[in-house]
Amino acid sequence: MATKPEKDKTPAAEEKKPAAKVGGTEEAQAITVNAQFIKDLSFEAPAAPGIFSLMQESPPDINVNINVNANPLQDKVFEVIIEFQAECKVKEQVAFILELEYAGVFTLNVPDEHLQPILLIECPRLLFPFARNILADVSRDGGFPPLMLGPVDFAAMFQAQLQELQKAQAGDGAATAPSSG
Repeated sequence: MATKPEKDKTPAAEEKKPAAKVGGTEEAQAITVNAQFIKDLSFEAPAAPGIFSLMQESPPDINVNINVNANPLQDKVFEVIIEFQAECKVKEQVAFILELEYAGVFTLNVPDEHLQPILLIECPRLLFPFARNILADVSRDGGFPPLMLGPVDFAAMFQAQLQELQKAQAGDGAATAPSSG
């Protein structure tokens, strides 16, 4: 009695495939994460330890700013950086300042017209959960409640950036036109 050879169908074996076969040719993945890393990290608690007793009396006010940048490294290889600047104040006194630049290196196999949305929306979406965890850990390890960021709408950020660019371009044209008064 002959036995059938078993095929290795483990998820790990399937995940390692670099490209899918389509019609006998290899089709490269659209987005490949080559690396992700902390590019810069800074935490300051200038009013510690006195600020901890002040936090018992008044809730903290936290302001977080987020920016996304992308830089080409090689053909089809890009670095995407999410920059976070968080400032926590209690009664106008700075409790902590937390700055993080979290980056990833991505290989993109997409048409050129799709590069900007993928670089500024999809790549940051892939990096965000890791950066969010770092921000929570660092603020907690600094003696404060963990900074738990909610989901970020990178698509809306991208659209706002496009609108600002369009306004700036329209403003440049209007600036050269004579003004009526």
